[in-house]
Amino acid sequence: MQIEFGNTTIHISLVIHVIFFAVILYFLWKWSKELENRSFTIFLYFLISTYISPLYSHYTSDDGKFELWFPLGFVVILIYLYVRKRNHPAKMKASLLGLAVAIYKIIGVYIDM
Repeated sequence: MQIEFGNTTIHISLVIHVIFFAVILYFLWKWSKELENRSFTIFLYFLISTYISPLYSHYTSDDGKFELWFPLGFVVILIYLYVRKRNHPAKMKASLLGLAVAIYKIIGVYIDM
């Protein structure tokens, strides 16, 4: 959707993405203050958990290609937090936020955003 003002055009989808980016940064900054030391690790947990990869690919001459995408980064972080046993709630919140972004990315892959 576009809004035009003379020679200027504002794309609404871009504005929404910037707002979501600001909200995500605010939450990560707020949760990083909960840790006593190494507060930058919240951002790493978030970034790693947003990684998606194709789990299954199938190519046919009739239909083209089909790929099943999976949030692999979130699974890696979840296994790491489970094995480590010293997880902090802020780290889990950041990885769940990363999972939400990963699901958004997967939806974008399927509808060709």
